Amino acid sequence: MPQTASEALMSRVLSKEAHVAVLGLGYVGLPLALLFAEKGFRVLGFDIDAEKVHLLQQGGSYIEHLPAERVAQARESGRFEATDNFSRLSEMDAALICVPTPVGNHQEPDLSFVEVTTEEIAEHLRPGYLVSLVSTSYPGTTREVVMPILDRSGLRVGQDYFLVFSPEREDPGNPTYSTINIPKIVGGITPTCKELGVALFGQVVERVVPVSSPEVAETAKILENVYRCVNIALVNELKTLLHRMGIDVWEVVDAAATKPFGFSAFYPGPGVGGHCIPIDPFYLTWKAREFGVRTRFIELAGEVNTAMPEYVVARAAQALNTKGKALKGARVLILGVAYKRDVADLRESAALQILELLRAAGAEVSYSDPHVPAIPRLRRHRLDLKSVAVTPQTLGASDLVLIATDHSDFDYELVVKHASLVVDTRNATRALKQNRDKIVWA
Repeated sequence: MPQTASEALMSRVLSKEAHVAVLGLGYVGLPLALLFAEKGFRVLGFDIDAEKVHLLQQGGSYIEHLPAERVAQARESGRFEATDNFSRLSEMDAALICVPTPVGNHQEPDLSFVEVTTEEIAEHLRPGYLVSLVSTSYPGTTREVVMPILDRSGLRVGQDYFLVFSPEREDPGNPTYSTINIPKIVGGITPTCKELGVALFGQVVERVVPVSSPEVAETAKILENVYRCVNIALVNELKTLLHRMGIDVWEVVDAAATKPFGFSAFYPGPGVGGHCIPIDPFYLTWKAREFGVRTRFIELAGEVNTAMPEYVVARAAQALNTKGKALKGARVLILGVAYKRDVADLRESAALQILELLRAAGAEVSYSDPHVPAIPRLRRHRLDLKSVAVTPQTLGASDLVLIATDHSDFDYELVVKHASLVVDTRNATRALKQNRDKIVWA
């Protein structure tokens, strides 16, 4: 008796004969592609950026925390290849969609990358094909956006082809958790879809968490990021209050964190960055309007976090005023432009907003970041700046040094010794004993 499409695919997955396509080779897609290759699958990575494809084919890496040696080993094994030729999707058994899901100018979801990528897959869809959306989106995206495009092929979901949602949970630069040991949630359109998705991801990660539907998986991912967004907003708002009260917010949080139950520590900063926290909550608020619900709590948290760069610039202006200087014409050196410590990721970085706000106020702005030698052209930013070295000379020539990202590479004792004024948004200088009169916390 001939095998059904699902039985044939399951056999190929369990034997690791299935060929896996990863579409979008950024911070999510490339680690996933390399992991599948390292676990014995043949992987074809797709990206529209020909320069990225060429570098990967040469065994190089453009993501700092993914060493080139790892790419080179995957290439040498013969199990990983990168391409911008989407016709090769016809060679695959599974396609994992890892493309950007940004928001538009009015905080509305932009699913254009997902839609275009799904259309490419639909052109090459055949019986026994598994598709997984990995990119974060609002509840209903897999069923309402991806599935109708695939259905145009005439194939039937759950019988001919199989569709799941399995959200990314990457944390670039995290030394403890990476793709292999972060549990993978999987929700399928049908039970067979879920079974195949669980089987595929179960071949490469330590733990798979099956859920009843794509909507549950989509909402779980959004909840994770809303949770962080709201709690960061809480401490950011608390910071502005406690500054006026003369109370150290970081000391307050550290003291509260000694409670062994019922409290998770979140720390303030100059704003939020990365793909998840600044963007994903707005996907949920947008979807909620379809059901006549206004998510006021989430929207307020977004407003608080979005306002933090302006708060930092105001604090910088106040600090300069105490030295008899105006922000206009002041020479300001920003330390760190990545969105988090010890990575090169610029996505939605609050530091970039601070740079632009300082420029708009008339300041002469420069920056130093050991992970970002130059700021490239970005979707929302055109800064055209290159990193400068942190030396006694560059520090002494600045009217104000603003710590936006607390990279481990920075010598904060050197910074405070030679700078005339320091605005610290990350509490990076807390342990310093000398020259504390130069430091303003923001």
